[in-house]
Amino acid sequence: MIEKAQDRLEVLARIEEYEKKGWFTKDVENDPPTIPLKPEEVDFLRKKLSSKIKTKIVNHMARNHIKKLIKNKQLIIKETIGMENFLKLEHEAAIITCNHFNAFDNFAVYKVLENHIKKNELYKVTREGNFRYPGIYGVFFRNCNTLAISSNLKTMKLFLDAIKELLKRKEKILIYSEQGMWWNYRKPRPPVTGAYKFAVANNVPVIPMFITMNDSELIGADGFPIQEYTVHILPAIYPKEGLSSKENTEYMRNKNYEMWKDVYEKTYGIPLTYTTEEN
Repeated sequence: MIEKAQDRLEVLARIEEYEKKGWFTKDVENDPPTIPLKPEEVDFLRKKLSSKIKTKIVNHMARNHIKKLIKNKQLIIKETIGMENFLKLEHEAAIITCNHFNAFDNFAVYKVLENHIKKNELYKVTREGNFRYPGIYGVFFRNCNTLAISSNLKTMKLFLDAIKELLKRKEKILIYSEQGMWWNYRKPRPPVTGAYKFAVANNVPVIPMFITMNDSELIGADGFPIQEYTVHILPAIYPKEGLSSKENTEYMRNKNYEMWKDVYEKTYGIPLTYTTEEN
C-alpha cells in the first residue's frame, strides 16, 4: 500500500483551515516567493521569431505529454457535458473560466477543446511565479500561450494589452477566477472579479466550465486515488446592455458562481455549504 504523501496531507489540512476562515483565494501550496517579471522577460503575443519557434515546439511537446498522461491513466477524462455551448462560440472571442484544483486541470480543459480552438492553441492566465517554475512544467508555463499577471506595472500593461489584442483576434483565454489552486477541492469557490472585468471591458462573453470528479480505482504516486474528471461546459454569459461596467462585472461574476453551484449540487446530490466560521 502506498503511503499518503505528507505534502498532500499538509495541503488538505490548510484547505480545511482556510475554508473555515473564508480565505478562498489564499494559496495552499508551498510555492517559492514570487519574483516580479520584468517587461523584457515576456513576449505574450509571441512577436519575436524565437518566441514563435519555441511556442510551436513546446506546444507539440505539451500535446504529447498530455497524451502520455492519458495513456498512463494519470489524467482520466471520463465525460464532457455541454460541448454544444462551446461550439456556438467556436469562432468568437471568449473568456473561459474554470475551477482550479489540480495542476492537470488545464490539460483537461485543453484536451476537450483542442479540436475546436484556433491552431489548437488555448491561451491561459497564470501567476507570475509559474514563469520561473523548474523542469518541464516551467518550460510549458513560459512557452505554451501563457499570460502572467504581474506585480510589475510595466509588465502588467503588456499583459492587459495582450488580453485586448487576443480577444480582438477572436481567441479563447482560460482564466482561473477562483485564483489559487486548492488540490482536489470539489466545491466551487466564490470567483474574484478579474475575468469578468476583462470580459466587460472587451465586450466578450464568459464561457463557464466546471470540472467534477470521482475517485477512480487507481492510486497515484501520492497515495491518493486518481480522480476521474467530468468536464461541464455551461451556457455563455454575456454583458448586459444598460448596466455600468461595475454592475456588469458583478452580474457576470454572480451568474458564473450560480452556474457552478448548480452543477456541483446536481452532480454530487448535496447542497453547497462551507465550514466558514462566523466572526
